[in-house]
Amino acid sequence: MKSVCDRCSAKSAYHRAYSGESLCAKCFSRSLQEKAAKTVSKYSMLKHGDKVAVAVSGGKDSLSLLHIMNTIGEKHSSDICAVTIDEGITGYRDESLDIVSRFASQLNIEHKVLSYKELYDLSLEESLQLRKGRKISSCSICGTFRRRAIDIAAESVGANVVATAHNLDDVLQTFLINILAGDVERIGWTYPEPVAYANGLRKIKPFTEIYEHEIAFYAFVNEIPFQSEQCPYMNEGIRSEIREFLNKLEEEHAGIKYNAYNTLIKVAKRIKESASKEHNKCVLCGRDSTNAVCSVCSMTITLKQK
Repeated sequence: MKSVCDRCSAKSAYHRAYSGESLCAKCFSRSLQEKAAKTVSKYSMLKHGDKVAVAVSGGKDSLSLLHIMNTIGEKHSSDICAVTIDEGITGYRDESLDIVSRFASQLNIEHKVLSYKELYDLSLEESLQLRKGRKISSCSICGTFRRRAIDIAAESVGANVVATAHNLDDVLQTFLINILAGDVERIGWTYPEPVAYANGLRKIKPFTEIYEHEIAFYAFVNEIPFQSEQCPYMNEGIRSEIREFLNKLEEEHAGIKYNAYNTLIKVAKRIKESASKEHNKCVLCGRDSTNAVCSVCSMTITLKQK
């Protein structure tokens, strides 16, 4: 690694292996802010005057997104707020709720918290007890409930945009999971264009072209506090194994994730353009659904079956 920054000649703090670039802490931070802003612009993620609810869990990715969106929002005259979902995991979520609350207060940003228990009358731990012998992973239950909970939290604060901190690594992992599961249609959902719903909400992913480890370094150099403890249920699914596989490839072949991502985007765009998925209303709860019964209602019914 070079001892000086390639952009300003200050002391180098980070070497970007896939590009060969050496950066000081300040220039590195600015480069990530520029990357996120470029992604927002390229895919027309924001409009003038939007109110954006940033989904903040308390981890490095979501808190870094809140930090960066607070800057990007000023340029678009967008109002930024934070929403956090309490799944109901004993001894895990309390710390992050406190971290997010303090960080949002520091940035003078509105913060809304909703729990699974108040929305579904089921905490995640209660849901896991109900699944019994059914082959339903904790991530499947949590992901289904979380997406709906974030939407409701965003609506409750008057937001019309939801920003999530899904990064390049997340997108690649999801792509491979869908490939291995034979779920071709879902690949089209990974295309970065905003997803618009009948209720007026748009979903955006400003970090979709940024490596996960670079977001971690951004949090470090900007002294952003985050929960380091990982979810106790994270290893139930195949995602952790895929993450390790991709990280090993990247170590040996710098930039291979970017190459794979660029290919993924081309494939996702083709699939999205050829798919004609109509959004209907769930017959049970009345919310957006591609089927007669939405995934949340289906999951709740399945879990509560005796």
